[in-house]
Amino acid sequence: MNDENTIREMYEKYWTCMIEKDADGLRSLMSEDYYLLHMTGVKQSVDEFLKGLLSGTFNYFSAEHDGITVHVDGDTATLIGKSRVLAAVYGGGKHTWRLQGDFTLRKENGMWRFTSSEASVY
Repeated sequence: MNDENTIREMYEKYWTCMIEKDADGLRSLMSEDYYLLHMTGVKQSVDEFLKGLLSGTFNYFSAEHDGITVHVDGDTATLIGKSRVLAAVYGGGKHTWRLQGDFTLRKENGMWRFTSSEASVY
């Protein structure tokens, strides 16, 4: 499997782990210095984000992917994922969000890891 396909599969696994609240699975996809920049402007480390996921601050129920674009440049890469996500966050009701995730990745010891993601809508 080439790097682009590997990274696309990581994005799909990312959403599966989010829906299943699989913190260990998510952590396995992320670098130690990973951070998430929410569309609210809040920046969270991997530990802060996982705490919110496990505590119920962030609840994801399904994700249908409209597009996954990957660009690899040596040991770094970018991914833009566009997905329709059924979620309830920050105590709100369930809504379908058209979420775009702009991810950066780097290869660490032969394995791709997400280093950051920035959430927006499309």
